[in-house]
Amino acid sequence: MAGVPSYRGRLAPSPTGYLHLGHARTFLLAGQRAREQGGSLILRNEDLDPERCRAEYVSAAYEDLQWIGLQWVEGPDCGGPYGPYSQSERRSLYLGQWKRLRDLGFIYPCTCSRKELALSAMAPNDADNEPIYPGSCRFKAEAASFPAPAGVNWRFRVPDGREITFFDQNLGRQSYVAGKDFGDFVIWRRDDVPAYQLAVVADDYAMKISEVVRGEDLLKSTARQLLLYRALDVAEPQFYHCDLVRDEAGTRLAKRHGALSIRRLREAGWTREQVQGRALEG
Repeated sequence: MAGVPSYRGRLAPSPTGYLHLGHARTFLLAGQRAREQGGSLILRNEDLDPERCRAEYVSAAYEDLQWIGLQWVEGPDCGGPYGPYSQSERRSLYLGQWKRLRDLGFIYPCTCSRKELALSAMAPNDADNEPIYPGSCRFKAEAASFPAPAGVNWRFRVPDGREITFFDQNLGRQSYVAGKDFGDFVIWRRDDVPAYQLAVVADDYAMKISEVVRGEDLLKSTARQLLLYRALDVAEPQFYHCDLVRDEAGTRLAKRHGALSIRRLREAGWTREQVQGRALEG
């Protein structure tokens, strides 16, 4: 892509609710890092979940991001050749990467029912207290016999015992052990929706993102995604994980914290500077 600056960051809201102060923190830091390095931001609407995503949240996110002072060079309203980006419109990209992973033998179909997965809670848990998938379907079916992903979950076969390390631009060296800290993870859902892990890797590579800025709750996802980058043999971005904004009780913010959404704070009379300051103070 001619003329692409060396630093490319991204704003990637998911339209499942209104953006809150935690999102503002992450996106403001992404904007700050792009400015410091003379780079640019792209905007990507991560709207893959058909049951939770709503059009009104899409428009609200764009408006709130602009209100807190963020600008992007690709995405809605930019008039350029590379936007707007919406994951719901990028299925062919994800399908191509699914086929590549299938053909290379990195993924397998999983037919485990929800009941069977619930029973796997008796298995060892990862560091987030989530059951590690026991590998029940690892060798049950030939992946090559599936011409399309629909109807089963598709899991990435992690290299058990391998240490995945990376240097985070904010938090320093990070290390996870596949099979211990996390197990085989879903990259395509049985309802024929690409899973988060595959979609963001495919998009960040295709959009030439050089650095991913996001919350520290996604550190382990980075280890999973690095396995996907390496399986697909494509360039990896750098990562910057910021600490999370928490409420007065010390709980990290979620979209259910409606009172601390950017929209509600605006309606309550907060200025842009107040929202920026509260978000960045953590």
